[in-house]
Amino acid sequence: MNPMLSDQSFMLVVGVAAFVSFWALWLAITWRPPMEARLGALRTRRMKTRGEQAGVARPSTKAASIGAMRMLTTRLNLLRGAAADQTTRKLRLAGFFSRDAAVVYMFIKLVLPLALGFVMILLTSITNLLPVADNMVLPISIGAVLAGFMLPDLYIKNVTTKRRETLNYVLPEGLDLLTICVEAGLSIDAAFRRVSKEMAESMPELAAEFEMTAIELTYLPDRQQALENMAERSDSSAIAALVNALRQTEKYGTPLANSLRILSQEFRQTRASKAEEKGARMPALMTVPLMIFILPTLIVVLLAPAIMSIFV
Repeated sequence: MNPMLSDQSFMLVVGVAAFVSFWALWLAITWRPPMEARLGALRTRRMKTRGEQAGVARPSTKAASIGAMRMLTTRLNLLRGAAADQTTRKLRLAGFFSRDAAVVYMFIKLVLPLALGFVMILLTSITNLLPVADNMVLPISIGAVLAGFMLPDLYIKNVTTKRRETLNYVLPEGLDLLTICVEAGLSIDAAFRRVSKEMAESMPELAAEFEMTAIELTYLPDRQQALENMAERSDSSAIAALVNALRQTEKYGTPLANSLRILSQEFRQTRASKAEEKGARMPALMTVPLMIFILPTLIVVLLAPAIMSIFV
C-alpha cells in the first residue's frame, strides 16, 4: 500500500472523528434543561384536553438529539442501578430538574474525554498547531482525556455550591415576603406561589424552589413529602430550618408568621456575621499581595532618588 495514501486515509478518519466529536460536544454544551418548561408543564397538566393530548406533535431537532443521546446511554447501560439515582440527585442539587438532565450529563461524560483526546492528537500530531515533543504527545493526550472525565463533575459541583450560597443569601428577603402573605390570610401553597411570582426576576433560584414546592403541595397527597422534597433539592441548612418550621406548623398548629419572622431575623444575622468574618480576614489575605506588589514599588520610589544622587 502506498504510504502517502495510508497517511491521507488516516488523516481523513481522524478529521471525521474530530468533527463528530466537536458536533456532539457543542450539542451537549449548548443544551440547557429549562426549569420554566417543567414548571409550565406541571401548571398546565390539568388544563389539557383529550384532543390536545391525542394530537401528534412534530418532532423537533432538540427532541431528536435528546432521543439519540438517550438511545446511546441506554445501550451502554449508563442509566441503571444506584449510580443513576446518585447522578439524578446530584443534578437536582445543581438545579437541573429536567428528566433528560441525567441523559445529557452521561452523554457529556462519555463524549467529552474522547473529544478532548481527539482534539489534542489533532493539534499535536496531525496539524502541528501545538509544537510539542514527540515523547510528550501521549502524556498530553492522556491528560486531556482525564480532564474530560473530571470537567463535568467539577462543573456540577461548582454550580451546586453557587446555588446553595445563593439560596442562603436571598432566603431572608423571601421569608419577609412569605410572612406578609401569610399574615394577609393566604395559605402556605398560595403564599409560595405569590412570592415566587414576585421574586421571579430578582431572585430566580428561590422563586423556582418556591413555585416547585407550591405545585407539589397542590398535587402530592402528602404535604410533608413536598416539604421534604424542597429540603432535598436545595441541600441548604437554611432551607432545612424553614422546612422544619413548616412541618411543625402543619403538625402542631403553631403560628406560622411568628416562626417565619424569627427565621428571617436569624438568617439575616447569620448573613451579617459571615460578611463581618470575611471583612476580618481581609488584612491577613492582603498581606501577601502587599508584600509582592506594593512594597517593592514603595521601596523603589523611596530609594531611587537617593541612589541617583549618589551616582550622579
